[in-house]
Amino acid sequence: MLNASRSRTQPRPNRSHPLGGMDYVDPKKKNGVIGKILLAAGLTAICILMLKQSQSFNTPSPFSRHETGVTHVLVTGGAGYIGSHAALRLLKDSHRVTIVDNLSRGNLGAVKVLQDMFPEPGRLQFIYADLGDPKAVNKIFAENAFDAVMHFAAVAYVGESTLDPLKYYHNITSNTLGIMEAMSAYNVNTLIYSSTCATYGEPEKMPITEETPQLPINPYGKAKKMAEDIILDFHKNSDMAVMILRYFNVIGSDPEGRLGEAPRPELREHGRISGACFDAARGITNGLKVRGTDYKTPDGTCIRDYIDVTDLVDAHVKALNKAKPGHVGIYNVGTGRGRSVKEFVEACKKATGAGSIKVEYLARRPGDYAEVFSDPSKILRELNWSAQYTDLEKSLRVAWRWQKSHRNGYGSSMASI
Repeated sequence: MLNASRSRTQPRPNRSHPLGGMDYVDPKKKNGVIGKILLAAGLTAICILMLKQSQSFNTPSPFSRHETGVTHVLVTGGAGYIGSHAALRLLKDSHRVTIVDNLSRGNLGAVKVLQDMFPEPGRLQFIYADLGDPKAVNKIFAENAFDAVMHFAAVAYVGESTLDPLKYYHNITSNTLGIMEAMSAYNVNTLIYSSTCATYGEPEKMPITEETPQLPINPYGKAKKMAEDIILDFHKNSDMAVMILRYFNVIGSDPEGRLGEAPRPELREHGRISGACFDAARGITNGLKVRGTDYKTPDGTCIRDYIDVTDLVDAHVKALNKAKPGHVGIYNVGTGRGRSVKEFVEACKKATGAGSIKVEYLARRPGDYAEVFSDPSKILRELNWSAQYTDLEKSLRVAWRWQKSHRNGYGSSMASI
């Protein structure tokens, strides 16, 4: 017999034994794997700590600090028709620009055009946010060092305002209050406010001066006047530099064809007459609808003061340059000449070459007024501004070129969000 108590001279090799279809892993091997994982995690944490302590990692964004000789302008609604043109001009003038827009009316495509034109770090940033969200607004002001605000963001259709007035009071009046609170909290002391001739309502005398009584007759105009009142009341105990621009009917587009107007298709019935005319010329709609032919005007249609967007943006830049602490400037921005809707239609037919556009005359639109045109003498006197693009047909021709080359506008504004 073999001695069962005989000691083994060779060590027993480590082996795994099958247990119920599973391998038994040696605890020593398991502990080794865990140790490697812990070592890797520790090294990663050390690397992150070293990066955070490094100068390059801690370098603040150019947008978060003030810089001598550089004006950082917050452009609210900067993805919209007027706001994007204003952002383009500011960037061309070497300003730093932050665009804030919720894209409910604006177009991300317009922002992309600007980003492609000005790709250098610290020139342009876009923030997708809703000004109706106080936390979002506070975060934006907390993380950026603004020198001035150009406040364009607003819904802006007279007809729509009569159908959904609460939207207009929230979007225009309440959101302006939020902007003012944030500017006050973070010591941003220059405001260029985008207002409207709709605050005047239907004055008895023409042309409209800045002293004309403000008696708005639709929710759009009322909401804008309330926003103006908030700004002016705040300014009474503030050194803020405030410029309020009340402008008239905007037309045209960037003369170099980089930007244009691309409203939402579902808002066509509320939109500007230029958009309606272009839609008719392109066959998108069956014709042009003119609302109201019984006004007390020479041809029975409304009379408006049509201002080219390039001129309008120039007025905003001049206002920014002339803004003074503790001072309020209020200006009408227009050509000083009224044109009837029938005149506009004829100019649009010539500009588009679509002389056969069908025109349908309908009843008046609620909230409209017969005649409004400006007296721009104050803005000429104080800001040295006057309209340069006053040829109605030429402005429409420029806008039409952009429309023809952008048949789908900028595309879907939400596609890349």
